[in-house]
Amino acid sequence: MVMSRDQIAGRSHSIKKDNSPFERVEQFKCLGTSVTHENTIQEELKSRLNSGNACYHSVQNILSSSLLFKNLKIKIYKTTVSSVVLYGCETWSLILRDERRLRVFENRVLRRIFVPKRDEVTGVWRKLHNDEFNDLYCSLNIRVTKSRRMRWARHVARMRGG
Repeated sequence: MVMSRDQIAGRSHSIKKDNSPFERVEQFKCLGTSVTHENTIQEELKSRLNSGNACYHSVQNILSSSLLFKNLKIKIYKTTVSSVVLYGCETWSLILRDERRLRVFENRVLRRIFVPKRDEVTGVWRKLHNDEFNDLYCSLNIRVTKSRRMRWARHVARMRGG
């Protein structure tokens, strides 16, 4: 794969090793992470969210159980679903649209964990609103993504200094 701001630049390049040509590709997987010629994370984020959704469905019975405390459900979510979604997030440069996609995914899973709440005054069941989620549970995905990226930046800075 040739990455360049000039869209035509990589079209004519070919690489050969021991008379074996390498195929030019638009994207490939390296260590489980999708790398594209545009150097964007949209496809990677889509893949991560699909994997996280599959992971959620594998533990759905546990997370929807009324026998478990919510704190335990949150720990299960953090260790299983969230870790799958955030794999490789140290190298992501998120834009607002990507942060929103992560937040929407997280809120959707948390709505399933925190089942509808009964209003004490009216007795009517209702779903929790996003601001109530923020009070109960600060957005893990966005916060963790930023802290991991900063930790990775410190690691890289130490490598250069030594």
